[in-house]
Amino acid sequence: MKKRYFFFPALLAILTWTLAPIYWALRTSLLKETDVTSTSIKYLPIPASTENYVKLLGLNGDTSVWQSFSQALTNSLVSSLIATIVVLLIAVLSGYAFARLEFRGKNMLFMMVLITMALPAYAVIIPLYKIMIDVNLVDTQIGISLIYISAFMPLSFWLMRNYFNTIPKELDESAMIDGASRFRALWTILPLTLPGMVTAAILTFLSSWGQFLIPLLFAPSKTKPLTVLITEFNGRYTMDYGMITAAGIITMVPPVLIVLFLNKFLISGLMDAAVKE
Repeated sequence: MKKRYFFFPALLAILTWTLAPIYWALRTSLLKETDVTSTSIKYLPIPASTENYVKLLGLNGDTSVWQSFSQALTNSLVSSLIATIVVLLIAVLSGYAFARLEFRGKNMLFMMVLITMALPAYAVIIPLYKIMIDVNLVDTQIGISLIYISAFMPLSFWLMRNYFNTIPKELDESAMIDGASRFRALWTILPLTLPGMVTAAILTFLSSWGQFLIPLLFAPSKTKPLTVLITEFNGRYTMDYGMITAAGIITMVPPVLIVLFLNKFLISGLMDAAVKE
């Protein structure tokens, strides 16, 4: 009983800390500009106004903002999907190899990949920027996708390697005894790793979608994503809080839907990988 008394206040505090900024952003996006900048604080968006969303989506006839927003939305989707697909492919193949095959330097390579997960992005961002300029990949979808792939592949690799370790070796070994190749044996057990693959895909997509510093430097204009575009809804001496929060709310929709509909795979995939490790 005492544990419950401690648990619920702690849970309430965490939920309040997490959801309060989201509520405040939603509340701001539904207020008129005069109400947002008013000195009297309105805790509820009453009267609610959709003018920020109408302006953002071009429903008022002025499509200039919507064109920039839709282009940034497309850029975010393209780079995130490319990174997710490539990372998943590499993670499945490398995870299977490290879980099933024995080769020289295997443990050292595994540790080297894991160490890269601990490196902060700003530690390598300057040399990486120099490399990207030299190969003309700054402000390109390929360039930003390559950075996402290299940044988020180690976590998916670790997850898939641990997930393959949860599957009995006898399953793919029996397939090879029957004459199947190594790739055919992998294909046979691949459905069993579906929670792990979905988890790796979700983590990669969400990580790519929410990036700000990397695209701010490597995709500053024609390939800039939503996270960078949102910062441009301000002038030299003014800031359009309503437009910024409305764009932020719309930007949150894809990640929220993914987590809501695929949370079972996310939880089971992380639990299975962590338990095996």
